[in-house]
Amino acid sequence: MVVHRDDTTTRMVDRYLMSYEGRVIAVRRHPALLLLPIVSTVAALILCAAVQIAVGFAWIWLLWLVSLGYLLWNLAAWSLQFFLVTEHRVMVIRGVLNRDIAMMPMAKVDNIELKRSYTGRALGYGEFIIESAGQKQGLRRVRFVPYPEQLYLEVSSFVFGTVDAAPD
Repeated sequence: MVVHRDDTTTRMVDRYLMSYEGRVIAVRRHPALLLLPIVSTVAALILCAAVQIAVGFAWIWLLWLVSLGYLLWNLAAWSLQFFLVTEHRVMVIRGVLNRDIAMMPMAKVDNIELKRSYTGRALGYGEFIIESAGQKQGLRRVRFVPYPEQLYLEVSSFVFGTVDAAPD
């Protein structure tokens, strides 16, 4: 079972649990989510250095500061995002300044689909598509899920129960 156990996570996640709920699975999204901000910041650094050398505009470094701010914002957002599963519900908690909590009761989950792109297989992440009966839910897709096969099996066992082996 995957359970995130550091004290920071416990304080951040436990405040969204009901008194009778126990945290079962709590993970951050996969760090591959940060690849685009990292590549953008490095590309901006190279571009700014080239422009500084070629033209001599010192103000061009403001562009790099903007891209660095973009990276830091995404890093903060990543550190505050959690995929959380309890005995009663599935949640995604996100947001830096404003908190956004998408939740679906376990009783409403009809199907869980795991999708893995080539990049996801190479880097070790996947995407859950959670389907429910009835109305459209706020929690349908959970992207950049780490340990996708393991989490898929564990979440499926909570949602659909475990099947005991038949006696001989």
